[in-house]
Amino acid sequence: MRGRRTSTDSVGPWPAALLCLGLFVAMCVSPERAGAVERSLRGELKRVLVLHSFGREFRPWSEYARDIKSELERQSPWPLDIQEHALLTARFNNPGPEAPFVEYLHSLYQGAQPDIVLSIGAPAARFVQRYRARLFPDTPLILSAVEYRLINRADLTDNDVVVAIRNDFVAAFGNILQLLPDTRMVAVVIGASPLEKFWLEEVKRELKPFGERLELVWFSDLSFEEILKRASNLPPHSALFWGLMSVDAAGVVHESDIALRSLHAVANAPIFSYQEPFFGGSAVGGPMHSVAETSSRTVSAAIRILGGEKPASINYEPLSFGPPRYDWRELQRWGISESRLPPGSEIRYRESNAWERYRWQMLLITSVFLVQAGLISGLLHERRRRRLAEVESRQRLAELAHVNRYSAVGELTTSIAHELNQPLGSILTNAETAELMLKAASPDLDEIRQILADIRRDDQRASEVIRRLRSVLKKTPFEVRDIELNDTVREVIGLVTALAHGRRVALTYMPASADLHVKGDPVQLQQVILNLIINAMDAVSDADVKKREVFVSTARTGNQAEIRISDTGPGIDSADLGSVFDPFFTTKPQGMGMGLAIARTIVEAHHGTIAATNLLSGGALFTIKLPIIR
Repeated sequence: MRGRRTSTDSVGPWPAALLCLGLFVAMCVSPERAGAVERSLRGELKRVLVLHSFGREFRPWSEYARDIKSELERQSPWPLDIQEHALLTARFNNPGPEAPFVEYLHSLYQGAQPDIVLSIGAPAARFVQRYRARLFPDTPLILSAVEYRLINRADLTDNDVVVAIRNDFVAAFGNILQLLPDTRMVAVVIGASPLEKFWLEEVKRELKPFGERLELVWFSDLSFEEILKRASNLPPHSALFWGLMSVDAAGVVHESDIALRSLHAVANAPIFSYQEPFFGGSAVGGPMHSVAETSSRTVSAAIRILGGEKPASINYEPLSFGPPRYDWRELQRWGISESRLPPGSEIRYRESNAWERYRWQMLLITSVFLVQAGLISGLLHERRRRRLAEVESRQRLAELAHVNRYSAVGELTTSIAHELNQPLGSILTNAETAELMLKAASPDLDEIRQILADIRRDDQRASEVIRRLRSVLKKTPFEVRDIELNDTVREVIGLVTALAHGRRVALTYMPASADLHVKGDPVQLQQVILNLIINAMDAVSDADVKKREVFVSTARTGNQAEIRISDTGPGIDSADLGSVFDPFFTTKPQGMGMGLAIARTIVEAHHGTIAATNLLSGGALFTIKLPIIR
């Protein structure tokens, strides 16, 4: 801290007992002791006396005083003892004698004069000018926050500095009409203290040019309760002008901005004011005095005087209104467009939009979305690549499977030729017989009909053989559809039956009792079954076994369809069981090792499994499992 601060407030016509108590306290400080304290602190401590108008919590002066004291303490190179007193007699129309308060100050500061006296507002300025000869004859005086019309210039001395302001009511009312050009009535709120009565007359005088355009209503002769009632029921196109309300017509004192906030709560019209301390929460705004500029001048003068500069060398012109300021919330409330504001206006209290309030959060969320979008895009691209790879893989599989089918069908050439020769030979024999019978004098037509039926049957048999062969050999893309597994296996059995007879292999097929419906490509599934049956016949044909049997069956196990192909051959070497489905693995001298690898790939593409085991009785067992759809 720079120094201690004391505060002694005084009220108007004090009771005698309170005055005597004040004098007693003052006399307790002897001149000798005061002088000793002053000598101990000479060159260090600076005493500043602040004299308030109305009271320490009366706006607008309280805001000026607060800002001045804050800046003075911040800028002062010396410790400060700031003492404050309030001239409460300014509130009353009949203040009574000021002598007791004067005597109190005289006794308090006799022999211990402050280094500077600072008055806030016009009542305090007039008081200190009136009694300075008795109270502070040689102390520099700064008259701050006082309107230039209220300065008693006849009593100014070379030891005084004036920091005055200039009220421009014409500009204030012109601002109302610029923002609300349809305004027809303005209610003026000014109190009933001596100072406020002075300003009431000044406002009336300055606003005479507006008499033809505006209806001016004066609330100075009303109690504040009545003012609130009137303000809540103003006609359309009205406005309120807040001048000052320290004391109403009923003599009730209104400290701080409580009165203005109460008015704002009930008023049905916008409120305008030229005082910055009343701006922010109640008034729309407009041209107004700057507390900061007045405080800056006051503090600058005080620092210069405390530093030894003569007050006569410090001169300031009265401060006029600063740039217009407006409360964004009030503009929105009353629907006042920003386009109507004068150039250079400053808008305060603008509510930030969602972007301004949550900019970093939104940037973070946007970044997360962008990262997610990038990841999703990458995953979709990867998914598309995988699908293309799957399609290409299936195409390659189809091509390889087609080649594998040609290889398998090559082994069926003899069997297919035998199956075709039988119906074709029967067709030829029946045709020759029918031809001979037709040459007879009276041919037996019933016998000829039976011969033609046999020809038709044999033709269908040959066509079925060719159809089966074409279905196995055709080159088509992977096509998934609903197929009945028993019939699919039965067609393969029909293709290899003749081959089994030719090799003297007993081929047995036992279908399931119920239909087995699966999703798949019938041609590729037939290829798998064909390869496994041919492998089984190769196993029993090449081995020295008593029984050459291949057994094929279908069944349902749970939600799966099962195809089992077993033989009575020597089985698979236990060391090769884990490798039989690997590409290029084969136990045949002329084999390529691709048949079982292709078979496994086809089965897995159908979401199924294929496994190879050895039977305890001898021989190998291949089991295919596919999911059933219904």
